[in-house]
Amino acid sequence: MTTGFFDGIDPIQFEGENSTNPLAYSHYDGDALIMGKRMKDHLRFAVAYWHSFAWEGGDPFGGPTFVRPWHPQDDMGRAKMKADVAFEMFGILGVPFFCWHDVDIRPEAATFAESLARLDEITDYFGAKMEDQKIDCLWGTANMFSHRRWMAGASTNPDPDVFAYAAATVKSCMDATHKLGGQNYVLWGGREGYETLLNTDMGRELDHMGRFLSMVVDYKHKIGFEGTILVEPKPQEPSKHQYDYDAATCIGFLRKYGLEGEVKLNLEQGHAILAGHSFEHEIAVAASEGMLGSIDMNRNDYQSGWDTDQFPNNVPEVALTYYHILKAGGLGTGGTNFDAKLRRQSLDPVDLVAAHVGAMDVCARGLNAAAAMLEDGGLEEALSTRYADWDTARAKSMLQGDLSTIAADVISGKIDPQPRSGQQEILENYVNRFV
Repeated sequence: MTTGFFDGIDPIQFEGENSTNPLAYSHYDGDALIMGKRMKDHLRFAVAYWHSFAWEGGDPFGGPTFVRPWHPQDDMGRAKMKADVAFEMFGILGVPFFCWHDVDIRPEAATFAESLARLDEITDYFGAKMEDQKIDCLWGTANMFSHRRWMAGASTNPDPDVFAYAAATVKSCMDATHKLGGQNYVLWGGREGYETLLNTDMGRELDHMGRFLSMVVDYKHKIGFEGTILVEPKPQEPSKHQYDYDAATCIGFLRKYGLEGEVKLNLEQGHAILAGHSFEHEIAVAASEGMLGSIDMNRNDYQSGWDTDQFPNNVPEVALTYYHILKAGGLGTGGTNFDAKLRRQSLDPVDLVAAHVGAMDVCARGLNAAAAMLEDGGLEEALSTRYADWDTARAKSMLQGDLSTIAADVISGKIDPQPRSGQQEILENYVNRFV
């Protein structure tokens, strides 16, 4: 039985790279083997409930443009209708996972207890659908940035009652994620930062945030949740400055509060761009510290300067992303979540399906290119050659020595370094052979 929302749209099939059908996969063949593993198991695609079904098409300068059958999203009947449509699309796409915030899937009630009852009701409804369709929850999370109660932060709020409300909210969402068999739990601190330092005690707020995350980890173990706890970096927006600025900042934060062995990172392409980084940089930073957890795949408009959350379409960028993911051993319990939304003018149901089809094909092309580069070994060979002198006995001895001994060798003339080419253009040309 279908909802009728996607009438005329059949389940998406793989037709091969010569296909011109916008509602077919040209590159995503889930069962294709890449480096001894199925493509679907490398990519682990997930649909974001919030952008795909809860977002109404508004932006900072205009109101909603989408008119969906489940609008307004203010009662449980329409919440279940939205779920029916969502799971129908999951089936059309053939994705293995989905992700959600609490406010995406149930309407806010007058009291916390009533909101919790609604969360329990809708997740029970999800559970039956998940069993029927054989789809899993990649991760759940709590929206602690939209409601006015969060305007000064959640765990970093100057009001301890808001901290308490945040704790209850996260507990309820962790319980729901655990109930649904979620493989991760994500915390994104959209208001965990400041608008101005004039009214901000940064040291205290960071300590409270660290303590809050420690409570989350403790509760994970208490309930036997075997998934991964993830934090998601973003430099600003909606806050002027957010404490989870980028991967390196989050890693430093986790180490400061002794959480580096318990928490990993959920990295987003658009957030990397806002922080002034490439996505491959953020992936490489997290991987180098053993903290790569999961990714949100999207892109920003490089002209707009804000977080536009568009579907990915840049194969070279995506290929380098998956290159570093493959080098790190893959995503583990994580996956590729499309934290992306349609443009405000893309009104039709077919637009929503086609956007995901195209994005999945882009990721598949990127993964294929990344695997081909690794199997060819050209970049690894160039890297090994560039650092080869560090593998000599003299270089290893120098690292164990002291400044005076090293300086004496330089003064005596035994060491007289000459610049060597980094061969950047040659390596860029190499990458272009595969994408």
